[in-house]
Amino acid sequence: MITQTVFSSRPLVAVLISLLAVPVLLSCRTKDIRETWTFIAATLKFLVVASMLPLILAGNEIRFTVFDVLPGLPIAFRVDAFGMMFALVSSFLWIITSAYSIGYMRSLHEHGQTRYYCYFALSLSATVGVAFSANLLTLYLFYEMLSLATYPLVTHHQDQEAKSSGRTYLFYILGASIALVLPAMLFIYAKTGTLDFAAHGFMGGAFSKSTLLVLVLMLVFGFAKAGIMPLHSWLPAAMVAPTPVSALLHAVAVVKVGVFCVARVITGVFGSDLLLSFNLNTVVCTIASVTIIAASLIALSQDGLKRRLAFSTIGQLSYIVLGVALLSPYAVTGAMLHIVMHAFGKITLFFCAGAIYAASGVKNISQMVGIGRRMPYTMTAFLIGVLSVIGLPPCGGFISKWYLVLGTLQADKPVFLAVLLVSSLLNAAYFLPIVYKAFFCTDEEAQFKKKVDEVPIWCLVPLCITASISVILFFVPQPFLKLAQMGVQAFIGG
Repeated sequence: MITQTVFSSRPLVAVLISLLAVPVLLSCRTKDIRETWTFIAATLKFLVVASMLPLILAGNEIRFTVFDVLPGLPIAFRVDAFGMMFALVSSFLWIITSAYSIGYMRSLHEHGQTRYYCYFALSLSATVGVAFSANLLTLYLFYEMLSLATYPLVTHHQDQEAKSSGRTYLFYILGASIALVLPAMLFIYAKTGTLDFAAHGFMGGAFSKSTLLVLVLMLVFGFAKAGIMPLHSWLPAAMVAPTPVSALLHAVAVVKVGVFCVARVITGVFGSDLLLSFNLNTVVCTIASVTIIAASLIALSQDGLKRRLAFSTIGQLSYIVLGVALLSPYAVTGAMLHIVMHAFGKITLFFCAGAIYAASGVKNISQMVGIGRRMPYTMTAFLIGVLSVIGLPPCGGFISKWYLVLGTLQADKPVFLAVLLVSSLLNAAYFLPIVYKAFFCTDEEAQFKKKVDEVPIWCLVPLCITASISVILFFVPQPFLKLAQMGVQAFIGG
């Protein structure tokens, strides 16, 4: 329960830091100065976010209203346990990804690096804005800001493939939110007079079951960044972007914003009591389960490493949606934790994919047989990321999946337990052979025979850090476990 509401402008400051960094980055005349300012902005952003953590852990929430758009409809920020968890992870990983970007972008002599860093900063501003949104309108505006800010990153290479992927990206991401979320939001406001997130939702008895079902589907599918099928094709298409973009935005910021929005809608708009009374949560669970199994099966057939990671991400995102929709305390705890655990595991895998490409030019899994002998540090980190995503100890992914499994039993939904177990086996089936063939093959089998060294230290150190954190989180899951438990207590009790 919230013990005290603290009014502070720190949430706004956290959002504005990376926004204000953009003109500074544009004015930089050398790479060194530009990258220094990127680190300064990223570090300041993380420190401002982290400065609010003690207040949240003490049971408080932080609020700040910018201005009123309409009566009862402000642009406002609210920092609670769930938002703090997401903002903490995304702001910290911006620092790590900035370091990785230096090694990756410089080693490949990428063009448009100033533009790249500027749009990255805008994207992180939007991400933290979503995390700290106090109502559906504020969340929607920052969600759209993120869509527009990441488009130039997806189309960074500016070739025909990048432009085509960019069109697909905008069609799904922007099209779904305008066609589905916007009208649903306007309809809800017209009926209730508010869009403020409430601990147990604010819809009450204002709608019939059929209307509620339509609204649930519009909002779940409308936030297409969650990658729920069939609105998932943008994610594999977006893999054409540079690997640091894929790593942070498509393993952390963009996709996690999607599932974060779905979670906010389920808990803060509809509420657990309303969804359970009409059994609407089972509809969402079923949609998420289909996505989990289908994405895992498709991943098995992908030879491109980043495409396999993309379809893996689609399935892993629906773990979070499934956990929240189960509405049992353990399941929601697991869903919130999976945002963190999957972020560190999957960003490690993307970093490793980028390192392999930067060092050798190899993109396909079939060409990676024997690569562990040439890049042992990178592939060891890859193994750790794999274990975390599968949900095996000693990695943090085990803890979040353990809570999800317990949550299915607590909700008395054995069919969804079967989904989790089968999908975890499929995770192992499409990831573990990559690691096995990378290290254990004969000289005749090895496809990777040319002389290759590990990537520059700016690339290597970040992937080692994220892999190490994945292991550390298994033994020390705090403060994230505490934040997840506080979030559950606020949303559904128990």
